[in-house]
Amino acid sequence: MRRTTTARRGLAAAALALTLGLSLAACSGDSADDPSPTATSTSAADPADVAALAKVKVEGEPGSKPTITLPSTPFEVTALVARVVDEGTGAEILDGQTLSIHTAAVAGADGSDLGDSYAGEPEKIAADDQMPPELHDALVGEKVGVRIVFAALAQDGTTNVVVGEVVDAQDTVPPLERAEGEAVTPPAGLPTVTLDADGKPAITPIADPPPTTLVVQPLIKGAGDVVTEDQTLTVHYTGWLWDGTQFDSSWDSGQPASFALTGVIAGWTQGLAGQTVGSQVLLVIPPELGYGAEGSGETIPPNSTLIFVVDILGAV
Repeated sequence: MRRTTTARRGLAAAALALTLGLSLAACSGDSADDPSPTATSTSAADPADVAALAKVKVEGEPGSKPTITLPSTPFEVTALVARVVDEGTGAEILDGQTLSIHTAAVAGADGSDLGDSYAGEPEKIAADDQMPPELHDALVGEKVGVRIVFAALAQDGTTNVVVGEVVDAQDTVPPLERAEGEAVTPPAGLPTVTLDADGKPAITPIADPPPTTLVVQPLIKGAGDVVTEDQTLTVHYTGWLWDGTQFDSSWDSGQPASFALTGVIAGWTQGLAGQTVGSQVLLVIPPELGYGAEGSGETIPPNSTLIFVVDILGAV
């Protein structure tokens, strides 16, 4: 679920939760001069990238925001590369578990701070096949408390360096395949939603002017736990412009999407918090709670009212 196509706000929130936010780094003032990389994280990596990452220093006490010092700027790698800086002492991290991870990141271009999670709740993400393999291999088999550092390419081609600390690992409840629960009859005046045999939604738009406030209409009321704003959701979704033009759908990719609810556009955060797992929700999002006057790429024009149908498959 990316900011340019759906609901992501940007690097500081989204990247730390997903591609640029899953690492584990130094503890107790240890530096990266003694890299101790894992075999899996280095075996397929460019040796030059491995050597560059080994020169990144990470300092600070466990449980607090680390200090990340780059050997020089601009700092660059050619692909995602990760290494363990300090081993944990807790339970072993298993494949498929949900990890709670504190993260901090700096820009490779100039070393500037890109944000961290240490002032709030850790991010949660599943150590499954949707996680980049370099990070999966660096984490699974380590122990809770492990900290790694990794470098990855941002969308603009520059490099970001991320440090993270696994503070907990829990068995993951498998997500649903589609929304399931009690059907809800929506009121008149909203786009009509129909589902194909697999559950993918389609809409019939209406000719009326779009609403100016957020519309949150459950179509299926799930029986699962109530979603809270600090959770990471697994969802299937499709998005349309008000005229019915589809601009994105996880159903088309064949895989549900996972994202931190704090890292999406405001219409998603406000509309999905308080719903229950298993629910299917129709969202009509005015521009000020979506992509505003800027729009998003070529698919979402400026000042667009957006329609989403979201199946909430899981929450951690």
